[in-house]
Amino acid sequence: MIRLRGHLICQTSKEAAAVRWNLPQHIAVSRASPGCLSFEVEQTDDPLVFEVMESFRTREDLEAHQARTHASPWFEATRQILRDYRVEELRD
Repeated sequence: MIRLRGHLICQTSKEAAAVRWNLPQHIAVSRASPGCLSFEVEQTDDPLVFEVMESFRTREDLEAHQARTHASPWFEATRQILRDYRVEELRD
């Protein structure tokens, strides 16, 4: 299993609004991605920071999800937002 954890870090309330506006569709499509085991994005106590937690069956599933995401309306609306992610492979 591959897990991605980290944060979207907005610089302005306008960026945070773009995340909130586009997030429901992004979550729905991401959860339907092949190999997606879980996909959560939640606003933290800081209104400009969102915690991201994703898990996929394989690295290939995660990479396919990321390629799709980079060609999506989500990425177009949020491309300027700082992403601070780490990816780890979990073994049984």
